[in-house]
Amino acid sequence: MTGGNGQRGAVAAGHRVTAEAAAEILADGGNAFDAAIAGLWAACVCEPVLASPGGGGFMMAHHQGETRLVDFFVDTPRAKRPAADIDFREILADFGTATQAFHIGAGATATPGFVPGVFAIHETLGSLPMTRLVEPAIRAAKGGVVMTPFQAYLFNVVSPILTATPAAAGMFAEGGATLPVDHLFRNPALADALDALSREGPRLEREGEIGRAILEAQRDAGQLTAADLAGYRVEIRRPLDLAVGKARVSLNPPPALGGGLIAAMLAELGEGATTTGAADRALAIAGAVDRIDRLWRTDPEGLSRRIAVALEADRPRATRGTTHISVVDRDGNAAAATVTNGEGNGALVPGAGYMLNNMLGEEDLNPKGFHRWISGIRLASMMAPTVVVGRDGGLLALGSGGSNRIRTAVLQAIVARLKRGLTLHDSIEAPRLHVERGRLDFEDLAGEEVADALRGAFPDHCAWPEHNMFYGGVHAVELLAGGGIEAAGDPRRAGVGIVV
Repeated sequence: MTGGNGQRGAVAAGHRVTAEAAAEILADGGNAFDAAIAGLWAACVCEPVLASPGGGGFMMAHHQGETRLVDFFVDTPRAKRPAADIDFREILADFGTATQAFHIGAGATATPGFVPGVFAIHETLGSLPMTRLVEPAIRAAKGGVVMTPFQAYLFNVVSPILTATPAAAGMFAEGGATLPVDHLFRNPALADALDALSREGPRLEREGEIGRAILEAQRDAGQLTAADLAGYRVEIRRPLDLAVGKARVSLNPPPALGGGLIAAMLAELGEGATTTGAADRALAIAGAVDRIDRLWRTDPEGLSRRIAVALEADRPRATRGTTHISVVDRDGNAAAATVTNGEGNGALVPGAGYMLNNMLGEEDLNPKGFHRWISGIRLASMMAPTVVVGRDGGLLALGSGGSNRIRTAVLQAIVARLKRGLTLHDSIEAPRLHVERGRLDFEDLAGEEVADALRGAFPDHCAWPEHNMFYGGVHAVELLAGGGIEAAGDPRRAGVGIVV
């Protein structure tokens, strides 16, 4: 399909620098995958709490009529060191109204997949040289990125991580406090690392200078070995496909969890979201989310049978610190990529300007206690990059950050766009809710009737008076059947949409 009015494509992401990097590549003739790669590199510069070469993620890729899921999420290390021999410690993140315990240190790091994943996507789907695709990120890292209110807030929340070591504090803090709004944040070490990676490829992390720096940092108190870096493999998976109205929705398949849970919630909801009453719609969505959440936690085999997908409630899963980018181009390619670094393990890779992940410090990953994970497996995740292909030729790419709320954020955006027929922007900005373990949280923006109905159905509830990042950040782009192109970034997470 070709976009109308000379438009080359569209991008939606969680930071203007991320979105502009992707848009620059589209304008230069790159395809959706080139643009997404450029955006991911840029996100490592301007969204460093959420994206890093030391993390991992997924991309749902639609190319030449076929959709595939590229899994470059993290693996558990192949060998487990005794807990007494690793650096693994608790910090408290301060969200203002509540605190949450995270765990950091060299021993909290899983095998990263970001770099091999980006290069695998480039090798099979890219069209421009990688040296071109890193240029926007390198410029941003050298010239500096102005700290936005959202990024300054994230820095402050995880300040114990960003100041855990002198090198990290020297980059992310000043005068004992993390960088404030409007500060110009520079990262020349990351610029040099990206330049070297673009020229030498993933071998630089696998066995070259960056790989040696990673292993040196892990040698005395971490879990990673040369075998972990050398043995990591990107996996190409067939998506979980289902029909929603006149569209085919492609979701992240197992071992990820998010896509399967979205599929189950859509099936459970049925036509409940198309009722004319706003209160009835809200109750239908909340009820479907609640029933699937309870079934997954109590009877995962029963849920698996219902949707013919093996969802494992006990499989270790990582849920935190995510960001997303969506891209479509005028030739009908679509890329939806969600990535994470957890929050970072507290230490910079020497000379490289980025942190490795702290995925082994996730409480969800260790439901029976820390350090009991299974060695050498791909972790499960709630991340749910999604592509929707309409029978009329329309193409929609979307996804979200937001930890456990990813599944309900993506669900509600799909329902609003496909079942209710809202515009892309209205689908993203519509009030959201989330139900987990019987507790309802909802954005109280739909009127008194809706709020009263939800409160009556869920005694354990919390009403939020405005949009909030708690409910995710759905960034979406759409190639319309008539040839137009749209982009919508979620205001809950400072999202930016650009049509080129």
